[in-house]
Amino acid sequence: MDRGRLRVLLGAAPGVGKTYAMLDEGRGLKASGKDVVVAVVETHGRPATAAQTRGLEILPRKIVVHRGIELTDMDTDAVIARRPDIALVDELAHTNAPGMRHDKRWEDVEDLLAAGIDVITTVNIQHIESMNDVVEEITGVAQHETIPDGILRAADQVEVVDLAPQALRDRLSAGYVYPAERVDAALSNYFRVGNLTALRELALLWVADEVDTALKKYRTEHGIAQQWEARERVVVALGGASEGEMLLRRGARIASRSVGGELMAVHVVSQDGLSTPHPGVLAAQRALIEHLGGTYHQVVGDDIPGALVEFAKAAEATQLVVGCSHRHWALGPLVGRDIGMAVIRDSGTIDVHIVNTSVTAVRLALPRLGGAMSLRRILAGFLVTLAGGPLLTWLLRVTHPEGTIAPHVLAFQVLVVVAAVIGGLWPALAAAVMSGLLLNYFFVAATGTFTIQEPSNLITLALYVLVAVLVSFVVGEASRRSRQTRRTAAESELLAAVAGSVMRGQDAVQAILERISEAFRLDGVRLRAGDTVLGTVGEVGGKPPTGTFPVGERAVLEVRGPDLTTSERRLMAVLVSQLDAALEVGDLAKTASEVEPLAASERVRTALLAALSHDLRRPIASATAAVSGLKAMGADMTQDDREELLSTATESLDALAELVNDLLDVSKLQAGALVIATTPVDVDDAIAPALDELRLDAHDVELDLGDVPPAMADPVLLQRVIVNLLLNALRYAPKHTKVRLATSAFGGNVEVRITDHGPGVPPERVGAIFVPFQREGDTDNTKGLGLGLALSKGFVEAMGGTLTPEDTPGGGLTMVVSLAAAVLAAGSPGTPDSDSDDGRTDEDTDR
Repeated sequence: MDRGRLRVLLGAAPGVGKTYAMLDEGRGLKASGKDVVVAVVETHGRPATAAQTRGLEILPRKIVVHRGIELTDMDTDAVIARRPDIALVDELAHTNAPGMRHDKRWEDVEDLLAAGIDVITTVNIQHIESMNDVVEEITGVAQHETIPDGILRAADQVEVVDLAPQALRDRLSAGYVYPAERVDAALSNYFRVGNLTALRELALLWVADEVDTALKKYRTEHGIAQQWEARERVVVALGGASEGEMLLRRGARIASRSVGGELMAVHVVSQDGLSTPHPGVLAAQRALIEHLGGTYHQVVGDDIPGALVEFAKAAEATQLVVGCSHRHWALGPLVGRDIGMAVIRDSGTIDVHIVNTSVTAVRLALPRLGGAMSLRRILAGFLVTLAGGPLLTWLLRVTHPEGTIAPHVLAFQVLVVVAAVIGGLWPALAAAVMSGLLLNYFFVAATGTFTIQEPSNLITLALYVLVAVLVSFVVGEASRRSRQTRRTAAESELLAAVAGSVMRGQDAVQAILERISEAFRLDGVRLRAGDTVLGTVGEVGGKPPTGTFPVGERAVLEVRGPDLTTSERRLMAVLVSQLDAALEVGDLAKTASEVEPLAASERVRTALLAALSHDLRRPIASATAAVSGLKAMGADMTQDDREELLSTATESLDALAELVNDLLDVSKLQAGALVIATTPVDVDDAIAPALDELRLDAHDVELDLGDVPPAMADPVLLQRVIVNLLLNALRYAPKHTKVRLATSAFGGNVEVRITDHGPGVPPERVGAIFVPFQREGDTDNTKGLGLGLALSKGFVEAMGGTLTPEDTPGGGLTMVVSLAAAVLAAGSPGTPDSDSDDGRTDEDTDR
């Protein structure tokens, strides 16, 4: 019997339409003549999903009684006995009821496949075992029902049922996924745009990897050795030098040009272990490749080009990035073949990028002026002289053994000029003397002797020396000016980099110190203000500084390393002035940060005075008028009038007392003097007295209190927060509408949500609603001082929580109080389904 085929519809989150797509596919297959049955489906009361089952045969479920409760699940035996062509099985990761054949539904599916029945099933990305911890990190919800990766990888076909995050949220808001009372909590918790985007990326990448695996399998089975460039894979070769960072960034840019591009870095270690790069450099580059989203690999091999190409081919790379070698071609026989050229020859169809890294290797170190010629060029000039003289003599004796000596004179003159160009004065003088002697010994009459019979020959030798001096002088002057030009360019680049560091502000001091250390090749640099060290680079301990430079009147720069030349000291003075400017910028920033709280306090004080001029005047005036009336009328006042005036005075004084208490609370919050005592608190115990205090009942507030764990809070402050938020919601809620108060648990937090359907808050004013003495429109003096939300936010944050405003679906404002849960309860209400797309908790599905 042939094994059945497994087709999996993979979704990023509940509600994307996996079940709908499964049923729609089943209807299409049935219409084409296939025998299709619905083995198990969960419509969750969604009309559109239920409508898709019409016309399909739905097999009865098996009933199991567990602890007196009837539970139903897929009847695997009945499906096998029915022997359809195709069985539709919803929720592959589902946990079966106790007493069923298997614990997990995916095990039942294995039985169906073994019986030769094709299966179409559904699953969410969070239920894949290898994704479990990643999904929990993204969403804050632990997944208790998972399926092994092997089950999904063994599927004959895996398809993604995709839906854009905002489209899913729109479906949720419209009530197509969850009941209306669960929509608000779902949108604010699991179904945040960031969560959905990350889950969608995980699903797409998982399927992309599976497609890649299937492609490799196909090529292997069909013996196709040629690489198919279905996806860009970029391999960067790291040699352990500092220019590796530039190579990595270049490789990352190449990989990012195509969708799904991969970045890999590889370092080849020689088997003898003699060529070992600095471990700190490789460690930094490994951290960089991981930050860029790539992977780091290390292979062992004596043939570096061969090892690189072999790794690239094994990884099916399409691009290989290699640094450019700057050694001379003549050194190849001594140190081995050039890596870049060898990689190009052996790479086959892999594109090779040879990147010039000389700029990175030099960094910002200033070139030394020194003498006109470097020692290396002088030695090269002597080498040309010693090798060129005998070689030129042999060549001239072979080609022009007799006749005029004019060609011989000119040939040796060229040797003198070449020696002067390469090595300067001393190699040129040596070439001149050698040329004169060789010319006299081998080509002038009375050959074989150094006798100078003709005065003209002596003049020839003198001319050789004169030409050598003149040419070497010109070459030396040109070399000196070239070095000065490079020095000037390096100084300009250094000053530009330092100026940019100063403009950036906060890290300017350390950046300038690093530039100084690099530019002057110093062992260590330290900036000190008295006994306070403001910054260091390199080794600064042990040896005394080799030089000190005052930085304005606030600090001293100490340097350790080679002595600076006069020109370098002039440049150092410029850098020190930049360092002084950076310190001044830092001082100004510090002063500004110290002044900002004072400015904020002044703004609050101004707003307070403006508010007091209106809001305190009204209750004081009312109370004064009432008491004055009582005093003026005396015994002539009726009992009803007396009671009315007393009531007015009492209400005015109560309002005045409430205003004063709020002002005191604001002062305590701003001064940090508010005493907080957080303990595990049942939020219901804070909600009930808040409702009693405001004299609210079911006609005013709709309650949806879930079974949530205790929250870490101060019970008195939590009650004040709820009172303030309810007052704010009732104040702006339209007439004949209720304010909704709901509790839920999510990701280790307890949330209290107070929802109204009022005008809401424009996005540009969201931050302003928590500023003291701010009211909607800022004109209605009957709505208090505008302290309620400011106090609530301060109280919640003092208890270690957050107060967040959100838009209410359909219009209005929802205030969300989030506090840390004292006990993290598994399967808390308010979290979306971690096992299926119906929103059930783990407790529901695990039974």
